[in-house]
Amino acid sequence: MKQALDVRVLTLFPGMFETLTGHSIVKRAIEKGALTVRAHDLREYTHDRHRTADDRPFGGGPGMLMKPEPIFEAMDDLMPGFRKTKTRRFVYLTPQGEPYTQRKAEELAQCRQIVLLCGHYEGVDQRAVDRYATDEISIGDYVLTGGELPAMVLIDSVARLLPGTLGCAQSKEFESFSGDLLEYPQYTRPAEYRGLKVPPVLLSGNHQAIEAWRRQQSLERTRTRRPDLLAKAPDRGVKAKRGKEKGTCIRCSESSKKNK
Repeated sequence: MKQALDVRVLTLFPGMFETLTGHSIVKRAIEKGALTVRAHDLREYTHDRHRTADDRPFGGGPGMLMKPEPIFEAMDDLMPGFRKTKTRRFVYLTPQGEPYTQRKAEELAQCRQIVLLCGHYEGVDQRAVDRYATDEISIGDYVLTGGELPAMVLIDSVARLLPGTLGCAQSKEFESFSGDLLEYPQYTRPAEYRGLKVPPVLLSGNHQAIEAWRRQQSLERTRTRRPDLLAKAPDRGVKAKRGKEKGTCIRCSESSKKNK
C-alpha cells in the first residue's frame, strides 16, 4: 500500500482546519490511510508573553510582516533536516505565486510530504521563503486575509486524487480541467421535473452518442467561458474515454439503466 501523503500546515489559525479534516472527501482520505493533515500553530514558536508572530517591515510601508523565527523554529522542531526534493515540497501560499491548476494538483498528489505555509498580514519575511519554499502558489487574482483558505483548497484538490478517496474511480478523469476542457453539463433523476427535461441522448443508452454529445458540450462551454483553455486542449477529434473500455463503476451504470 502506498504511503500516506503527509501534509503539515504552518499557520496562525490551526483551528480553521478542523472542519476541513472532519468532513467529506478529506475525511475519507484520512480514514482510508491515504492522507494525514496536521496543522501547527506558529505562535507556539514565539518567545514573548504576547506570542508575537509579526513585526513592521524594514524600509517602512503599510501593514505588518510575519517574522522568520517562528517559521524556522517550527521547521527545526517538526521536520529537522528538511530537504527539498521532488516528493517533499514546501508550498508558500501567496498572491505572488504561480496560478494553481489541476495539473499542479496532480503533481502534488505524487508527493510523500507537503508543508503548507499560510501567509498573513502583508506576507512573510523573505528569508523563510528563500530557505524552505519549493513552490509559491496563488489560487487566484484576488486578496484574502491569509493563506489558510488557499491551503484548504490545495488540500481538498489533492486529497481527491489519492487512491480510494472517490466513490467512482473514474470521476476525476472526466472533470473540468482534467483534460484542459470544462466539464459537460450533468443531469440526474427524475428525467423530467417541472417541465424541464434531460437531453434525450443521455437516456438513449448509446454510449458513443453520449460521448460525442459530452465532448461537444465541453468544447462549447469552454469556448464560451474559458477560451484561453482551448489552446491547450487535446486534439478535437479525439474521443472521450469510454466507460466500457475503462470499466464503468456500478453506481454510474445503474443510474444510466434506470433512466432509460
